[in-house]
Amino acid sequence: MLLLFSSVCYSQQKKIKFDADIQFSDEEKYPGATVLIGNVTMTHAGAVLTSKKAFYYKEKNFFKAIDDVVINQGDTIRQFSDYVDYDASLKKTVSWGNVILKDPTMTLTTDTLYFNRGSQLLYYKDHAVIKDELNVLKSKNGNYYLENKKFTATTKVIITNPDEQIESNHLDYYTNSGHAFLYGPSTITSKKDNNKIYSERGFYNTKTDISYFVKNAKLFLDERTIEGDSLYYDKLRGFASATKNIRVIDTAENFIAKGNYAEYFQKKDSILMVKRAVAISVVENDSTFIHGDTLLVTGKKDHRIIRSYYNVKIYKIDLQGKCDSLHTDQSTGITKMYVNPILWSDKSQITGDSIKLLTNKKTEKLDSLKILGNSFIIQKDSIDPENFNQIKGRNMYGKFIENELKILLVKGNGEAVNFNRNDAGVLETITKQYCSNIEFQLIDNEINQIKCLKMSDGKTYPPSMFQDNDKRLKGFIWREAEQPKNKEDIFFNKNNIQEKKP
Repeated sequence: MLLLFSSVCYSQQKKIKFDADIQFSDEEKYPGATVLIGNVTMTHAGAVLTSKKAFYYKEKNFFKAIDDVVINQGDTIRQFSDYVDYDASLKKTVSWGNVILKDPTMTLTTDTLYFNRGSQLLYYKDHAVIKDELNVLKSKNGNYYLENKKFTATTKVIITNPDEQIESNHLDYYTNSGHAFLYGPSTITSKKDNNKIYSERGFYNTKTDISYFVKNAKLFLDERTIEGDSLYYDKLRGFASATKNIRVIDTAENFIAKGNYAEYFQKKDSILMVKRAVAISVVENDSTFIHGDTLLVTGKKDHRIIRSYYNVKIYKIDLQGKCDSLHTDQSTGITKMYVNPILWSDKSQITGDSIKLLTNKKTEKLDSLKILGNSFIIQKDSIDPENFNQIKGRNMYGKFIENELKILLVKGNGEAVNFNRNDAGVLETITKQYCSNIEFQLIDNEINQIKCLKMSDGKTYPPSMFQDNDKRLKGFIWREAEQPKNKEDIFFNKNNIQEKKP
């Protein structure tokens, strides 16, 4: 009985019911077919088809409908086309000619549409347009899964709405939620400001403008580009965050920031970056690298402020530095170094309570230097590494010429120790002097032509007569071991341990 019941149910599912104004058979002209003309109606497994004309092949359980074909599946699916072939045994249809399919969430138009009613799968092979309440999707190939309202579209996929356009070669799109999952190279372009997002794998919510990308992600905003292994972007809030191998590129300012975690606040035009954070400024192919535990860049173009906090290091071919915190104001061209700051300019070590570097805003080259409080410049003797030429005072001011430190002036409480050698390099005398103000030059990057401008009190000694206790001025500390010798050295912490790479 169970087998008999199953067989009856199965035969009912496969049985086609039909009706028409005119029904006839013509074996010579239409072998094996029942010809149906006028108000044709076909019913099968919950679907109702209507057309003006049709052919029913009983042995093949096959139905061919022609002209003004309409298929209704329950209360959800309604399809219009010029022609339909329906295989009732396989529950598969092929529709062509001005095909329009509608369900509660979308409308699909194409020339040819395939429908597997058993798996509730629709698919097309030669371009289709899908419209829902928000978006229009176009692609060459695609599948639509009715149960979960999902399109898998491939080859020349474009989704448009009033605000954005998405281009991809492979994506999944859900018509009920507006969610798009991107696979392969994809671009999202804002129609309002032409900002773009590029990724090779990611997610985009077309209703909320929230996106998340996990492969080769790039966010193009005006003259700034943000790249990272992964990228989160909330367009309405103007907020983005990125992780690992991050690069923020400012083409207008020749500025690059790198790190392994960053947050970008678009409305304030500000960036917070940590984990191997480094700011890179490029001027005439000469890059300046600034690293700190935390990097903060705020402000619009020409009014940008760069702040770096904790374990700050600077590397430039002709200038290196170190401090606890750094502040650069691009509107004034002033860089301030705080808390135990130090600079190395070729052979010179320069320290003070605070250091200011002034840049010429037009040429973007270093113009001058201010060391405020306990200023101190030290150079190692060219022959004897145990001897050091030194000048110190209250404040010190320096002048750069073609990016080289050339002229310096000590104002207040000046002191100097100088080891004097002849042309053959022989140490002839040692001079120690006290001056209110001292002016000196750097020739070939060595201290030269020391001039006491006020109240000179000093003496020159033969090397044998000079006391060892007087060889180093009070506050002398030689910090060569802390100097970054290349751009990778800026990532060594105070314990001389390199920070982990991504």
